Amino acid sequence: MAVLGFTLGTFILVLHITSVANYPSGKVGGSCHGMVPEHGHTAHPDPVHNVSVSQMTFRPGDQIEVTLSGQPFRGFLLEARDAEDLSGPPVGSFTLIDSQVSQLLTCEDVQGYAVSHTSPSKKTKVKVYWNAPSNAPNHIKFLVTVVEKYKIYWVKIPGPIISQPNALPFTTPETTIAPLSTLPPVSHLTKPFSASDCGNKKFCIRSPVNCDPEKEHACFFLSFTRDDQSVVVEMSGPSNGYLSFAFSHDRWMGDDDAYLCIREDQTVHIQPSHLTGRSHPVMDSRGALEDLAWRLVDGVMQCSFRRNITLPGVKNRFDLNTSYYIFLADGAADDGRIYKHSQQPLITYEKHNVTDYPKNVGGSRSLFLLKAHGALMFVAWMTTVSIGVLVARFFKSVWSKAFFGQAAWFQAHRMLMVMTTALTSIAFVLPFVYRRGWSWYAGYHPYLGCIVMILAVLQPLSAAFRPPLHDPRRQIFNWTHWSMGTAARIIAVAAMFLGMDLPGLDLPSPWKTYAMTGFVAWHVGTEVVLEIHAYRLSRKVEILDDARIQILQSFTAAEAEGHAFKKVVFAVYICGNVTFLIIFLSAINQL
Repeated sequence: MAVLGFTLGTFILVLHITSVANYPSGKVGGSCHGMVPEHGHTAHPDPVHNVSVSQMTFRPGDQIEVTLSGQPFRGFLLEARDAEDLSGPPVGSFTLIDSQVSQLLTCEDVQGYAVSHTSPSKKTKVKVYWNAPSNAPNHIKFLVTVVEKYKIYWVKIPGPIISQPNALPFTTPETTIAPLSTLPPVSHLTKPFSASDCGNKKFCIRSPVNCDPEKEHACFFLSFTRDDQSVVVEMSGPSNGYLSFAFSHDRWMGDDDAYLCIREDQTVHIQPSHLTGRSHPVMDSRGALEDLAWRLVDGVMQCSFRRNITLPGVKNRFDLNTSYYIFLADGAADDGRIYKHSQQPLITYEKHNVTDYPKNVGGSRSLFLLKAHGALMFVAWMTTVSIGVLVARFFKSVWSKAFFGQAAWFQAHRMLMVMTTALTSIAFVLPFVYRRGWSWYAGYHPYLGCIVMILAVLQPLSAAFRPPLHDPRRQIFNWTHWSMGTAARIIAVAAMFLGMDLPGLDLPSPWKTYAMTGFVAWHVGTEVVLEIHAYRLSRKVEILDDARIQILQSFTAAEAEGHAFKKVVFAVYICGNVTFLIIFLSAINQL
């Protein structure tokens, strides 16, 4: 069962490690006005694609075929604008010719104002119809943005100008394309960052706690040093992809001021961005950053920059005179495109003002509610329920004396199972509180958890209405009770294997799988030992009459020996169970 759970968990995890590409489906309505892809790279100046039309004149109501062609490309955004006011809104509407490769977009709340791609597949030609409106201006110019690769694209490639028949010739000179603004100069760092001033001059966040980036390659380091009206930021960590941090008003991704250091070949791009939710960050201009510098050595990425504490008029940049939660994350990058962070981001325990007094603070990659969820579920389904099952299965004859009106084994079994249901109920609620609803990013784990919760509630309810001992229906109850309990245990183990791989808990690999597998094997092994012992004991039976009625050798040395053996096995099992429990709870507590 453990192997099956691990295999299933690995499969689900692989399915969810997918790239977070920028709008591969072409839903780029937010870029209609500027027509600039939010890729964080500079547009290429010399276009290699062409826009052509079926006719050079038009009347209101005409439908004109527009063709985009050129070397293979993956994405595009096509619009028609007033040739005398290219900064104005799109004009007219489009009609699709092939909906497999193109789709209509809603711009300025108008459906069909623009056309874009439907997938990132390569194409060399796209055809659509443009519909001239009744209030069309005299001259129309087609503009197109084309994306060949993530970092290779052309913005507002000029197309032909078409005019109404009675309009004066279009003589306005073509707008001169302004040269690209000079990006801030980038220098190279010559030595690792130092943690010696943390808490003295620097506001520092480190993972593991108090690690030293000068001596430890595995140290994730982020520092802020106030310098008059600006802040110098230093960030380093083991990564061949990207490092990032963000200021956030809460512990959730979304509406955050983020900064990324992205490796591309042997270069590091330092890029400000903003987060709009659990999606790809939207890259912003680097104009607000100064003194950019970076370093790559032995698999460790370092980058630094300076930004003003306040940036009035600069969109998406937060005022650093305020307290925020701080996120620190890393992940893979390929050809300048970043992917989902490889582990749960480190989040500070509380809000901090990085321009205030220098501090040395910590954080966690797993929030308290998720820690509590994992700990309670582990106690319930690997401890209380396991012990309760062993007691009911093998210790009826050992603890048969009455205790508060019922056999001692039954009282212990009932207490343990009620504890299991109570712990499960509490743990079940916590992820919903944390996620503020259902989690669509946790694979099959929450679905299995719901099944476990239902079975955990049904078990004690069914037990409350069990038939008397000698009732004919008692056998049906016994089988139903055993089947539901066994199913709940198996599904709970599978859910825990899947849950351990979720980034929200972020247990260290690979020991978490080994420890969980060992725990399952420890319980199964104990049951096997007790089953073998029970079988051998049952062989010591006397055949009393022709009906072959079998009874155990009561009050004999064999029975006393059997009870002693069970007690020893049970004591050893409890010790092992507690050991595994301490290991897991310690690991969860250190996250």
